[in-house]
Amino acid sequence: MPAVAEVSLRELVKESQNPLPALVSVPFQNNFNIGYGPERGLQDGLNIQPIIPVPVTDGLNIITRTVVPLIFNPALSRDIGAIGGVGDVQVTPFFSPSQPSPWVWGIGPVIQLPTHSSPTLGNNNLGLGPSVAALRWAKDDPFLFGALAYTAWSVNTDPRARAYSIGSLQPLATYIFDDGLYVTTSPLIKFDWLAAHDRQVLLPLGGGIGKIFHVGKVPVSTEVHAYYNVMKRDLDADWQLRFQVQVLFPR
Repeated sequence: MPAVAEVSLRELVKESQNPLPALVSVPFQNNFNIGYGPERGLQDGLNIQPIIPVPVTDGLNIITRTVVPLIFNPALSRDIGAIGGVGDVQVTPFFSPSQPSPWVWGIGPVIQLPTHSSPTLGNNNLGLGPSVAALRWAKDDPFLFGALAYTAWSVNTDPRARAYSIGSLQPLATYIFDDGLYVTTSPLIKFDWLAAHDRQVLLPLGGGIGKIFHVGKVPVSTEVHAYYNVMKRDLDADWQLRFQVQVLFPR
């Protein structure tokens, strides 16, 4: 990667949108879920998501994506009050070719760790499964297209905990302007395959706008999104507002 001064704003936006970037990236993503749970309250979740690429050989990187969720749940019933804390951490080490190509892609395991600080913020069972990510990368093209997906199954580490079979698909489409402004959509589609047939899918529709700027010499990406959930699982909210600040560390 060139020095910071030599990296164009468009290239920095592409790195910020890339699920498998060639630089260290730390997104702080806050999601306000409006109309969550049976009491239709406000759920707030802050995901701290460091992404760290490590070259293994001349042609291969291991890119570790970690999601540390900090969650505030509103009251779910008269007996289950509002609570905040840490949710279940997910770690995904992607094996990704490092040679230039129109496509950036990677594959690896997803590991869901039972790190929650309260029973309503996670599951006591470890989760394991496969994950894949891909992004169409063309140097002079203002459009980006890609996706990030995983599926995970519970490992019976706690026989008292509920089994789960979950998945996630996050498609991405972004158009980048020359001044570092961009419009994007990246809805987080979630699946719960053990739920009732008509309550297995969370399907949001919407999008957002973002901008790259510099704090000193450090590139920072900011985004604002809004999504309406046209399909919902049990407890899912009606709307989601997403605010993200992402710090990039070019080499």
